[in-house]
Amino acid sequence: MAKDTTIQRNKKNKIKTSTGEKIFTVFNYTFFTLLCLAMLYPFWHVIMLSLSSSNMALRGGIFLWPKEFTWTTYRSVFKNPDIYTGYGTTLFVTIIGTVLATFLTATTAYPLSKSRLHGRKFFSLLLILTMIFNAGMIPNYLLIRNIGLYDSRWALILPLTVSAYNAVIMRSFFLSIPEALEESARIDGANDIRIFFTIILPLSKATIATILLFNAVMYWNDYMSTVMYIKSTDKWSMQAVLRQMLNNTQQAMEKAGFSVLVEETANAQTIKAASIVVATVPILIVYPFVQKYFVKGVMIGGVKG
Repeated sequence: MAKDTTIQRNKKNKIKTSTGEKIFTVFNYTFFTLLCLAMLYPFWHVIMLSLSSSNMALRGGIFLWPKEFTWTTYRSVFKNPDIYTGYGTTLFVTIIGTVLATFLTATTAYPLSKSRLHGRKFFSLLLILTMIFNAGMIPNYLLIRNIGLYDSRWALILPLTVSAYNAVIMRSFFLSIPEALEESARIDGANDIRIFFTIILPLSKATIATILLFNAVMYWNDYMSTVMYIKSTDKWSMQAVLRQMLNNTQQAMEKAGFSVLVEETANAQTIKAASIVVATVPILIVYPFVQKYFVKGVMIGGVKG
């Protein structure tokens, strides 16, 4: 009897949805579904185009599924030696740069979150000013050349190590950590370095994962640094190699041992599509592993400024 009474009470207390709210919900779901499809289809189209035969690709149209499925295009792309040198450079730059940039961002943001730092407002202002003002390409090029980093892979890493935006996000998170944790550790004899590595960093996993993802995507997609600082083609990043393949597909196919004039299952269009997929998919694979930390890290980083 008591159970039936509880059920009836819950039914009475249930919030009724008006007709307008139902219409808005349907419209909302429909709009965002169409928006997602509009954003995902171009990439899906490129994948399906890369798996289709040359004749079907030349006909054009909408590609929801591969037309005359073939792996020949990918075989031709991976026969190009430039792909492997580009991957090698990009993997080196992304791995080393991501770890180094995240560490330097954390060590920059942590002192700026402490009120006892003399001149904290001044240094914070200098950091924020870098988000507004930039010296420009020519001064940056001259700087890299004068310090001996020109045509070195380190020129692709060091100029991007500290991002003011990422430092602000991490600083905001550090401000949200209770001071009592550090005070109790300091009473036990811990210094700032030990507190940072044993208390602060373990509590910052979500934010660190977010900054790691930001940095990894930045280094993986970086193209201008290669154009400005790298002369040797064997040190080009994957994005520079991709641009070269897109601009001169015939040369890329000849390096892979194919002739555009005689190849039946691969042509310029399918080569371009496969090259884009090869350059994009690896960084997309990383996201699912840090997605749960990504949303949490961004939300936490914006709680307190």
